[in-house]
Parts: sequence; structure tokens; C-alpha cells
Amino acid sequence: MSKVALFGAAGAIGRSIAAALRSRGEPYRVVGRHEASLRQAFGDDPLAEILTWNPDSPEAIQAAATGVETLIYLVGVNYWQFELHPALMRRTLDAAVAAGVKQIILIGTVYPYGRARTTPVSEDHPREPHTFKGRMRKSQEDLLMQAHADGRIRATVLRLPDFYGPGVENSLLHRAVLAAANGGTADLIGPIDTPHEFIFVPDVGPVVARLVDTPAAFGKIWHLAGAGVTTQRELVEEMERQTGRAMKLRVVGKTMLRLLGLFNPLMRELVEMHYLQTDPVIMDDSALRALIGPIRKTSYQDGIRQTLTAAMCANARLAPASAG
Repeated sequence: MSKVALFGAAGAIGRSIAAALRSRGEPYRVVGRHEASLRQAFGDDPLAEILTWNPDSPEAIQAAATGVETLIYLVGVNYWQFELHPALMRRTLDAAVAAGVKQIILIGTVYPYGRARTTPVSEDHPREPHTFKGRMRKSQEDLLMQAHADGRIRATVLRLPDFYGPGVENSLLHRAVLAAANGGTADLIGPIDTPHEFIFVPDVGPVVARLVDTPAAFGKIWHLAGAGVTTQRELVEEMERQTGRAMKLRVVGKTMLRLLGLFNPLMRELVEMHYLQTDPVIMDDSALRALIGPIRKTSYQDGIRQTLTAAMCANARLAPASAG
């Protein structure tokens, strides 16, 4: 029986957590809306138990959570449907409690903080979201942590910065990676010279796996910071150094996002979060390191190398099909 379930497992973070559990020989359950995507990601792993769910159905959620001790919550919604986050969390919490789940870990974001008052930001920084998405994420966290305070379930939140890595498409750096691997123009959201941090996705899974077995982690919120402060331009320059060729850059600012948003709902929703490009939230994760000990973080140089290698290997796999 799988003691750990990953709800919303098919994304990059879910695959990282699954890899960490697999490396420890621990069976796990992956839960998602689409069986095909789950089987593509986890079908070759005998430790993975694959289940689908309907997140609109309390009965389906409870069935997916039955027999599980720890539920890791990675459930995503469309970027233009953030109002769904609190309702999904409420239904999942109620069903998890009914199913006898003992603890839940939410993989969160920096959105609930709003604009940073300090640099770096520690977990006691005020949560004062000035955006709709920040308020929805804060409401999601509040529901979870109130359930812990009420003694219904043990709960914690692990907040992450922007991320990147092999095969990660939902990243500020994705278009630059494609341009570095394939040629063409790198599309970036600017400004690209402001301080920023990124977490390398394969580094996340081992941390989450350790939290599962750390009782003191529950009842609090934690940060996992990136491998240091950098900029998008510095990472693009690292891609150029590793490939040996310069890239053309196309940098989109807030005004252009608004214009693109007239035709593209994702671009439209990025406008309110653009403050993170000009007033970045840089996280302090010293509390997490004090809790679980040293955390392995892949350097940006090595992370870019692995990400580019994966992109180029993907190109090589696609080439025979294209030729045929």
C-alpha cells in the first residue's frame, strides 16, 4: 500500500518527488485528472500506483486518498482560474480527513507575500498580497493551516521560487532553453537584469521526501530557496557559453504583456504578477536547513548544462520522426 500520494502528480515537481521516493525504494500513489499523462510519466515504475480523480467530486477525492498517510498537494489550475484554488483545497482537505489521511504537504509559492518588505524574505514576513492570485494562494494556505490548528490533520507548506530544469516547460527560462538548443530567438519577460532566484526542479523532491518523515515540520511554513541570487541575463549568458553561440533576445515588458493579453489569456494574467520581475522576492531558507540539515542545491552552471542536454536529447529523439 502506498503511504504517500502525490495529488496533481504529472507536473515537474511531482516527477521530482516521485524520483526521490523511488530512490528510497518507497511505493507511492500518483493522482491526476488524466490517466494517459500519469502513465506516460510513471507507467514504467513498479513502485507507482496510478489513480485518476475528479477534483469536483468529494467521493472521488476520498477514494483517491483512502489508505494514504501523507498527501502531497501539487494540484494546479489554469493561470486564469485561480479562484478555484481555495475551493479545491477545501474539498481535498475534507475528503482527506474523512479518508484518515494523517498529514498533508502543500507545495506553495511566494504569491501570498505580495511585495517584499525585506531581502531576503523569511517565513515570518507579513503576507499582504496585493494581487488576486496572491489572495487566492493565501486563502488556500489559510484553509490548510487552520485545519492543522483545529487538530483535523497535520499540515505544512513548502514555498518555492521560480523553477527550471530538464523538460520543465512552465518556467521563465523555457523559451531561452529552446532557443539555446534549437536556435532562434529567446523570448523573456523583462526586465532581465533584476536579481532573481530559481530552484532546479530535481533538487525539490529529496527535500519534500525528508519533510514527510519530519514531524517537527508540521504546523509551520517553510522556504526552499534557489541556488543563490542571479539574473535572467546571467543565465542566458551561461547558455551561450555552454553552446558556444550567441542568442537573439526578445524581451517583453509589462506594456507588451497587456497588448498580448488582448489575444492570449495567459499573457493577460501575467500582467498582475509582473511586479515579481521588478521587485523580486528572494527567499531565506535558513530555517529549513536548521530543521532538516544541509540541502543539496545544483549550481546554475550545472543546472543549465543538464537542462540544455535534456532539450538537445529531445531534439535527437524527434529528428527521426520528422525525417520520416
